[in-house]
Amino acid sequence: MNIEQIWKAYKNHLKAFLHANINNPADVDDLLQEILIKSYLNLKTIKDNTSINAWLFQIARRTIIDFYRQKGRDQKLGDDELWYRQEQPGVHTQLARCLTPFIQSLTAKDAELLTQIEINGLSQKTYAEQNQLKYSTLKSRVQKAREQLHKRFSDCCELSLDAQGNISDFTPKNTQCKKC
Repeated sequence: MNIEQIWKAYKNHLKAFLHANINNPADVDDLLQEILIKSYLNLKTIKDNTSINAWLFQIARRTIIDFYRQKGRDQKLGDDELWYRQEQPGVHTQLARCLTPFIQSLTAKDAELLTQIEINGLSQKTYAEQNQLKYSTLKSRVQKAREQLHKRFSDCCELSLDAQGNISDFTPKNTQCKKC
């Protein structure tokens, strides 16, 4: 793999990792660039392509440590500046703000269905029994409603997924998306 392929595959994951550990977005961008330079300069040391992920995140961890060491030399850090003492809203917390407006933008039937199952935590079997629906029919409706909800998120934001398919980062596609 060359640096362009590696960077394309891992940039969003690294940026999400940095955001979780650094509270200043400008510092995150600087550190991301520093990680790119370090990985470019040391790419020849990689012997096994399957270890690229671990190698990049090791560079990221060391870069964060170096960042805080340098910052510590420059000034005494207060509790409000330490990333591990701050409650930062994660990707899921930020996207959760969009959930209710997006659900409400669905048809009334789909909105009620997802509200009961996804928000209120009602089991699909219980919902099917309460509404005299076949369980298999309800499962299909839930799947279709989830697809519509996913489309709402995809129309608004560019979602980055990790290796397990979980959302690791997002970028709004435009400033007109004010649902959340």
